[in-house]
Amino acid sequence: MADQDNTPAPAGFKKVTEGKATILFPDTNEVFYNPIQEFNRDTSIAAIRTWDAIFQEERSARNAEKKARREANVAKRAQEGLDPLPEKEYPEGVDPFTPRGITILEALSASGLRSIRYAKEIPNVRHILTNDLEADAVASIKRNAEFNGISPELLEPHKGDAIDVLYQHRDPTKRYDVIDLDPYGTASPFIDGAVQAVSDGGLLCVTCTDLAVLAGTNYTETCFAKYGGHPVKAEFCHEVALRLVLHALATSAARYKRHIVPLVSLSIDYYLRVFIRVFSSAAEVKMTASKTCLAYVCTGCQSTYTQFLGKVSDNSKGNKKFGVNTGPPVDGHCEHCGSKFHVAGPMWGKELHSVSFVERMLKHIQENSALYKTQPRILGMLSLCKEEIEAPFYYTANGLSGIVHCTSIPLLKVVSALLNEGYEVSGSHAAQGSIKTNAPPSAVWDVMRSWVKLNPVKNIRPDSPAHKILAVEPAKIANFEMHPDAKSESRKQHLVRYQINPTKNWGPQARAGGGNKRKA
Repeated sequence: MADQDNTPAPAGFKKVTEGKATILFPDTNEVFYNPIQEFNRDTSIAAIRTWDAIFQEERSARNAEKKARREANVAKRAQEGLDPLPEKEYPEGVDPFTPRGITILEALSASGLRSIRYAKEIPNVRHILTNDLEADAVASIKRNAEFNGISPELLEPHKGDAIDVLYQHRDPTKRYDVIDLDPYGTASPFIDGAVQAVSDGGLLCVTCTDLAVLAGTNYTETCFAKYGGHPVKAEFCHEVALRLVLHALATSAARYKRHIVPLVSLSIDYYLRVFIRVFSSAAEVKMTASKTCLAYVCTGCQSTYTQFLGKVSDNSKGNKKFGVNTGPPVDGHCEHCGSKFHVAGPMWGKELHSVSFVERMLKHIQENSALYKTQPRILGMLSLCKEEIEAPFYYTANGLSGIVHCTSIPLLKVVSALLNEGYEVSGSHAAQGSIKTNAPPSAVWDVMRSWVKLNPVKNIRPDSPAHKILAVEPAKIANFEMHPDAKSESRKQHLVRYQINPTKNWGPQARAGGGNKRKA
């Protein structure tokens, strides 16, 4: 490949190096470069490489099973005095039992930086289709691929509408092993095609940057139209945003007898990034309703209760029986503060991450630290994901203190009190100072009532949620003694767990020239 470091940039361009790729960017805004997204690209490379190792292991295991079954059939027929059955013929030079490289489709590429990094940093890639709708972007992809010495056979620049390209690859023989959707804004227009165009067991990488829609309450109608659920006004709005995106992916896949398995679901800075596997299984699709929930969120104290839409039980023969769940799980008014509830969702109600996958991804990053400039933050965020318990949503110590108008309770005091009562507790990667727990809201408010007894409050309005919560005596006085597990491993190791603003006025940059809303 070409030595880009010693090759001068042509007139009108500047060189930008990220990872093993050096890209030519025009001095104008035809195609933009956002350095903050290096974390996104580093994480994506690590996720794809980790998934590929698992994918190849699974493929090898299936091939070994087929080979053993074929040999057993040959031996059995030989014992019976029969000739072996004719074997399936393959094109010359094709061995179905030899591991093959993976294929990647980047549907909204812009400069081609992501695809070029994939080509140079993921060793098992066979072919990448790098697509964009804008002619300037496709020219940039070709120019940068040539500058990096990448052949058209490995990285194929393509001009086309991303939706059309996805639908053109729905046939199982044309599907891609990895599909990457990284649009400027919402990914919702591309989801239906993507869940059909990814191979069985393949990896779907999806970014959404429209957090004003997903994590706010000013555009609830837009959120429902795009993702099939309502957001929520609460501290845990970013986790709800992740669950709404996963819900959109799960329900879209279910229409085609496919189901999703979330590997890592990340709330990062001003966007979301999820990595999921897509499998074909009519039986698993039946579980979709039982993985989908509504959330009832108190408007006064943010006590939250979930309700799954479907239920699954086993009959006397051991077969699964599917039905409609009963509900709601709450009365018209909150039992703690008397306020009304808002209903959020429907949304994905199960786990956000695969712990086994996150552990393998962490191991890969630790063993290849030189490959990833943003490695410290990746390790910190993935460590938090590994520690997260499966309980949905979270509180914050400051938020709990604010609701009852008391002196701020230290985070470790809340964590210790809940752990001392036998509940599970962890942080969330989505918010600093967060508290995920399987304790019911009544237990959480008992902790706060106990804290207020030690730190009295004054002048609370009689009609406020704080007054109604504190008017009730705690069922049990909380034990605030430091619990040995109160500090998580990531906290003890002083990992970079939450983002520090890297530059002044950082964040999403202006859309590239051309103005087409489907452009990356």
